[in-house]
Amino acid sequence: MVLWRPAYVGVGSNLDDPRAQVLRACERLAHLPGTRLELSSPLYRSRPLGPIAQPDFVNAVTGLLTQLEPRSLLAELRALETVLGRPPEHQRWGPRVIDLDLLSYAHERRSEPELMLPHPGIPERNFVLYPLADIAPDLDLPGLGRVAELAGRVTAEGLARL
Repeated sequence: MVLWRPAYVGVGSNLDDPRAQVLRACERLAHLPGTRLELSSPLYRSRPLGPIAQPDFVNAVTGLLTQLEPRSLLAELRALETVLGRPPEHQRWGPRVIDLDLLSYAHERRSEPELMLPHPGIPERNFVLYPLADIAPDLDLPGLGRVAELAGRVTAEGLARL
């Protein structure tokens, strides 16, 4: 019997009609092999992180049920980014057409060069925590804590629900 496991994916864009890019990516996540899209957060506008001047982002978080193993799911997310127009070589912290981050997978904790679970940036990122709290406030992120509590520790500065 193949198990279905919960996974949460952060979706963001700040180029080429970011709102449409995020909605298109969320729609496409529903068609990954062995995967069902169960939840989508509201969209948020957020200020970009990092030292590069660039437009604001549109962000969302999706909740999936998947039969894929974490590395396979990550590979599918990278392939989808490419299909949706993200070049393989891109500037870290730079503008992007689409960004798909595997935030959490079941109750897994991993610390590998290509796959960190849960995503280590979650506790500081209001553009992840607020939409994640909209769809999974009671989610316990291993080693980090409950989403609602984490969201309560960051301000909404630079963040606006669309």
